[in-house]
Amino acid sequence: MATFDQLSDIKLAEHETLIQLLNDTFEKYSNKPAFHCLGQTLTFNDIDQKSKAVAAWFQENTTLKQGDRIAIQLPNLIQFPIVAYAAIRCGYILVNTNPLYTPREMQHQFSNSNAKMLITLTSNLSKFEEIADHTGIEYVITTSPTDLIDLKNSSSIKAESGTSVSNKPFNLQTLTNILVSDCTANYQQPQSNNQNDIALLQYTGGTTGPAKAASLSQANVLSNVKQSYSRLGDACKEGEEVFACPLPVYHIYAFTVNLLLFFSRGNLNVLIPNPRDMDAFINTLSQFKITGISGINTLFVGLCYHPNIKQIDFTQLHFSLSGGTTLTPIAAKLWKETTGCTITEGYGLSETSPVLTLNPPGHEVIGSVGLPLVGTEIEIWDDNGKPVAQGEEGELVARGPQIMLGYWQNEEATSTTITPNGWLKTGDIAVKLNNGYIKIVDRKKDMIIVSGFNVYPNEVEAVLTMHDEIAEAAVIGEADDHSGECVVAYVVAKAGAEVTAQAIIDFCKTQLTGYKVPKKVNLVSELPKSSVGKILRKDLRK
Repeated sequence: MATFDQLSDIKLAEHETLIQLLNDTFEKYSNKPAFHCLGQTLTFNDIDQKSKAVAAWFQENTTLKQGDRIAIQLPNLIQFPIVAYAAIRCGYILVNTNPLYTPREMQHQFSNSNAKMLITLTSNLSKFEEIADHTGIEYVITTSPTDLIDLKNSSSIKAESGTSVSNKPFNLQTLTNILVSDCTANYQQPQSNNQNDIALLQYTGGTTGPAKAASLSQANVLSNVKQSYSRLGDACKEGEEVFACPLPVYHIYAFTVNLLLFFSRGNLNVLIPNPRDMDAFINTLSQFKITGISGINTLFVGLCYHPNIKQIDFTQLHFSLSGGTTLTPIAAKLWKETTGCTITEGYGLSETSPVLTLNPPGHEVIGSVGLPLVGTEIEIWDDNGKPVAQGEEGELVARGPQIMLGYWQNEEATSTTITPNGWLKTGDIAVKLNNGYIKIVDRKKDMIIVSGFNVYPNEVEAVLTMHDEIAEAAVIGEADDHSGECVVAYVVAKAGAEVTAQAIIDFCKTQLTGYKVPKKVNLVSELPKSSVGKILRKDLRK
């Protein structure tokens, strides 16, 4: 793992460990609502008791010890914070896992992390069974979306004895059975938990090979909670906010922002299990006067174009957070017109816990990702590792207390990503504006070189979405005999639009210099996206 001195001008909050943060939060906000999902709201005390019961069961019924890895493969259900907080209370290392993963992807992540326990949806069990023999997982706990609702509405559910299933290579249990057995009184808090322990193994997208796990320490994530909160200021009022959380909490963005930051300030998180079901999403939002929402570009646009958007009461909305992918000016404008609220864009990576920069709410510079957080150093380097002149483009590098320890069991990748003096190379092309704000130009690997000229897909995509009949667009480079590479666009037209490829090319010619204009335009019904809604250029390149 890389080692480096953390910057002295940012100290951890009053909590040195995540267990301390949980304990203080539960005590301070006991009777306030903490999480809402599928029509059910649980208070901080409810979450406290249920997570403690699960933690006690872990300690009494498994051989797991502090530092062991536990994989959580759940969508945005209240079960997620319950089991995540339970794992934290035992001193386990969380391995956040996408519930949509294929057996191959599951096998890599579980084997690489050497996870010993899996908590997953009952409907996902058959996928895991395909690769169970090729992992070290000894315990599997299953749950279904409505389990907590069924548990509340039934007094006849009884705990079943035993956890072993003879014909399976692992011990199988249900979360309902664990909660009914209620071992809360037997929970023992670890005594050796400290801020240098690894808290999370957060796997990256794996766009350049097998996914790697960023090792994030207690200090990393707790620092980022404090750093982000100091930037938000009055945009996150203690105990008063109702935050909509459509982004998956297994992703580091929502995990830090929703499950740690907003939660630790006594606010209500409204979990959205499937934001792609826009009808259900809007129906849930219509039940609240939401004060904040975290999302990404495609989600904000999708909401604005939905015919039932007027069902939502946006009169209390004063904070909209965007990250994960570039926010287009058109999306920001559309959201402001629809809701009356600006979007506060930030920037970060799984490797940075995740936030590095964030616009100050109310003082956003649209098109930028804001200013570095307190205690965070940002520089722009050339290909030789030297800082470029003010206003010039180069690779963004960062240093601060939120930077990961390194990649899990991958010293080679760590050494090529983190310099000996602690600078993380992000792989993103950026420029520092005169006012100190940072603008992300594009991913270094996504840059297209046309006849020696650099073309950044973000710029072309922003122009494409300016077209009145285009809903979404993605741009990649393809090999070209004459120019080395050419620009190729994939475009989703708005419902009912009859735009042609040539019309799109003609429009681009009015907005872009010649070498940036797409040579090809493919009209498609949808774009490939990740679980958080990020457009996957790598899939288009295939």
